[in-house]
Amino acid sequence: MTQASIKSSCVTIYTTLLCPFCTRAKLLLKSKGVSFNEIRVDFSMEKRREMEAEANSHTVPQIWIGDYHVGGCDELYQLERTGDLDQYLENLQ
Repeated sequence: MTQASIKSSCVTIYTTLLCPFCTRAKLLLKSKGVSFNEIRVDFSMEKRREMEAEANSHTVPQIWIGDYHVGGCDELYQLERTGDLDQYLENLQ
């Protein structure tokens, strides 16, 4: 299994189409070469309820790296600023 396929199976992001924070979060992950499982919630109340139950939040994006719930875009960029994002991603291998 390649590193990209491992990361793809372990990074999940709940999004909507027109959310600028979703776009920013996806761009950061892509810039790091990380594939992710994107779950769109804008047309699925079932997926939105799933996200809200898992994240205890109704805002998007909601991001998981493995079992770790990052939170939203701001929290993802905070992990990047502190250097912790790379550590979380490396632990997926």
